[in-house]
Amino acid sequence: MPENTTATLHIINKAPEHARFRHCLASVQQGDTLLLIEDAVLALLDREKQLPGAFYGLEADANARAVANRVPADQLVNYAGFVQLTANHSRIINW
Repeated sequence: MPENTTATLHIINKAPEHARFRHCLASVQQGDTLLLIEDAVLALLDREKQLPGAFYGLEADANARAVANRVPADQLVNYAGFVQLTANHSRIINW
């Protein structure tokens, strides 16, 4: 996870069908990072949906929803990775 002090970390917890999820995706700019938590980790399974830029799913939430073993390990972060992402971005938006 590279440091990106000029980009935004978008943290989304809504399922991919939720309007807020679509608004979040539309707001992600080049260089931004998307962190999927809670029900949003279900988007990791949808290979048809193009997630913009760098994106990660929270491992604990992926495990809780039986998603973790169905996605590449490099797409998941643990809680320490979550903290590192927040430290590496100067702007954070929670959707």
